Amino acid sequence: MKINRRLVLLVTAPLTVAVAFSVLALAPATNQALQAGRLTSMVEVAYEASELTYRLQRERAAATALVSEQGDAEAFRLRTEETDRSIAAFRGRAEGLSAVPGSARGALDRIERFVEEMPGLRAQVRSKSSTVSALAFGYRIVIADLNSYRDGIAQADGVDADIADRIRAAAALSEAAEHTAQQQVTVARAQAAGGFTTASQRTFDAGRMGYTESIGAMFDLGPGAWRTWLERTLSGARALEARRLEDEIGRTGAGKDLTVTPEQWQKASNDRQELLRSVEKRVDAAVLAQVSDVRTTLVWTAGAEVALVVLTLVGVVVVAIRLGRVMIRRLRELRNAAHQVAHSGLPTVMAELSQPGALRGATPEEVARRTGDPVRTTGEDEIGEVGEAFNAVHHEAVRLAAQQAHTHEQLAETLVGVARRGARLTAVMVSELDTVQRDEADPARMKAFFALDHLAVRMERNTNNLLVLGGYGNARVRSADVGCSTVIVAAAQQIERFDRVSLGAIESGIGITARAVHDVAHILAELLDNATRYSPPDKQVGVAVWRLWDRAVVQIVDEGVGMTAERRAVHNAALLEPQAGIGDVRSMGLHVVARLAARHGIVVELRDSSGPGTIAEVTLPAKVLALDFKEDRGPSQDDLGNGVGYETPRPIAPPGPQGRRQPARAGARSDHLGTPVGAGLGASAGTGPGAGFGAAGPDAPADGSDREAPPGHERPREDGPGGGARDRGHGTTPAPRPARDEPASRVAGVSSSGLPLRQRRAPQQWPTAGRREGAEQRPGAGAPRPSPRRRDSRQVSDVLAAYAQGINRSTNHRGRSAPDDHTERTEK
Repeated sequence: MKINRRLVLLVTAPLTVAVAFSVLALAPATNQALQAGRLTSMVEVAYEASELTYRLQRERAAATALVSEQGDAEAFRLRTEETDRSIAAFRGRAEGLSAVPGSARGALDRIERFVEEMPGLRAQVRSKSSTVSALAFGYRIVIADLNSYRDGIAQADGVDADIADRIRAAAALSEAAEHTAQQQVTVARAQAAGGFTTASQRTFDAGRMGYTESIGAMFDLGPGAWRTWLERTLSGARALEARRLEDEIGRTGAGKDLTVTPEQWQKASNDRQELLRSVEKRVDAAVLAQVSDVRTTLVWTAGAEVALVVLTLVGVVVVAIRLGRVMIRRLRELRNAAHQVAHSGLPTVMAELSQPGALRGATPEEVARRTGDPVRTTGEDEIGEVGEAFNAVHHEAVRLAAQQAHTHEQLAETLVGVARRGARLTAVMVSELDTVQRDEADPARMKAFFALDHLAVRMERNTNNLLVLGGYGNARVRSADVGCSTVIVAAAQQIERFDRVSLGAIESGIGITARAVHDVAHILAELLDNATRYSPPDKQVGVAVWRLWDRAVVQIVDEGVGMTAERRAVHNAALLEPQAGIGDVRSMGLHVVARLAARHGIVVELRDSSGPGTIAEVTLPAKVLALDFKEDRGPSQDDLGNGVGYETPRPIAPPGPQGRRQPARAGARSDHLGTPVGAGLGASAGTGPGAGFGAAGPDAPADGSDREAPPGHERPREDGPGGGARDRGHGTTPAPRPARDEPASRVAGVSSSGLPLRQRRAPQQWPTAGRREGAEQRPGAGAPRPSPRRRDSRQVSDVLAAYAQGINRSTNHRGRSAPDDHTERTEK
């Protein structure tokens, strides 16, 4: 689960609890606000009920006057219209009521039924078919229900006691007004009947007493201001006149005529009803205002509490989101920085430190500080501490890498120093071999010299391997391009079992540029050495070359056990990306090939063969190939046989009549590509396009001399070294000797002992690049030699036998030196 989901769950739990408790805390305030709203609606209906009561009282007075012949129908019609408008307003207000107390709900239902029956009652009034008593009773019932509704709303749930008292006080005032209205009807009925009866007298007195009680209840329940309003209102002339007439009527006994006329009484009663109505309206407005204020206060309080809770919850959520986003962003920055360091930054630093001279004299600590801190997310919290810890890890990793690079540089310098010393010692050893080999005639010693000369070639290749691993290359630079076939032969002569290399189809016209000759030969030598070591000793290793568009492909095919696909993929990856370190000693050749190939853009790939074995494919790019290269004749397969050994790769003279081919010069040593110093690479015979790397023509002298016979003289036939006779043991006849007066310089180059002599060019023709490091020009090399002492056929045969035995001795297991480095195969 990701950290953002964890944070959501972490915040959701307390928020849920907070919301639950907030709802519980807000419920009372919300309920009070709702109750205050319902009470306000009921008080508004009570206000309309008060107005409807007044209108019904007026209508009742007009109806009584009409029935008792004291009024007219027009006045009754006007009162009914006023009552209908009040009924419509009342019903409109009452329709929106909810949660009305039981008593108030019953009163509303009864009022609704009366409203529906009012048309019949009014019809009786107009037809004067109803008595005054029945008419007064009908109106009295509905007015009582209206006052009952006002008392009922005071009993609603949640109504404050003070508000309930005020509602009751307003209802008491309405009842007081009803008592005065009943007095008006009672007096009007008495006036119509000619005086009070005993019953009507008691009704009148009960009305006066009820008024007094209702006013007293209002004074007790209502505030003092209401009493002041009522007293001031009823202290006027009209109120006093109504009071005077009421007292006068009250003093009249039963059965006596009333002295007050109906017009005086109706006018005084109406004036007093209007004054009471004005006070009642002020009281109802005060109650409605107070209830509305309470409702507003409760609504605002509840709203404020809800808003406060909501804002608090929103604030908590916003703060949690902001903090969570900041935390998540910092964690993502830390993650991205870690990925950038792991996949880009640190590998780049490692790659830079793997380059030679990357430290530039700086200490590992200075290199680590120079890289800086990859993570900017730091601080005093735990995330910042993690960022600082990561920076510390990166700093230590770079420091260790720099320290390792410093160690590698020291090791590389050591390897280069050892390699250069070894190269100088090898040059000295070869020079001494040249000295003692020149006039040696003992076949046993010659055999040892040949073996040592071949070992020197292989030692020089190992020395070059150390130079490559140390970051250096071959210091020799050729001045001319060389054919690809010649480079292959030179590479084969640098390995132990060169006689097993078989040249296949080699396309002509493929040349190697001078600057890449030595490195290409070195690559091919390592691959050929690997192929000969991991293939059966009785099988040949084939080499084929062809051109592919602007590239050339060299394939080396062996018939060994091969390797698995996984192992081959590992080797191909190593060949494609050479490692920066010194590498494993067991696979030193693999690292050397990879580095040399990367230096020239050469692609080396190991492929599976259709049969047993492995194919090593070397793709030479266009920049390595020589354009429009021409060569006289490439080397033949005979140049790789035991009869040639590590000698010059130039073509050998064709076989003689008995099928024995002519060997090259005995005792000629090889340079770093495996070619003799006296011939081939660096000391080729002749000049021109075919010169160099042993590219002599088929008519070139077998001894490597670039001299031609003078006119009129034929060159003696040379079937063996020094032009001697063939081996007697093979049934050959000795070759004819030159004439006695022929100068020694005209004969193939031999020493005074009759051995083949390495011919050197004149100083102006000796290419510097072909000279071995450390080799010295011995004095007297260009001085004329004394006339050589010719050998007979047996001596020549002994020399050739010593040559062949020396080659075999350098390659057999008993006389072999330490194994050469090679590319590794797991199937060995």
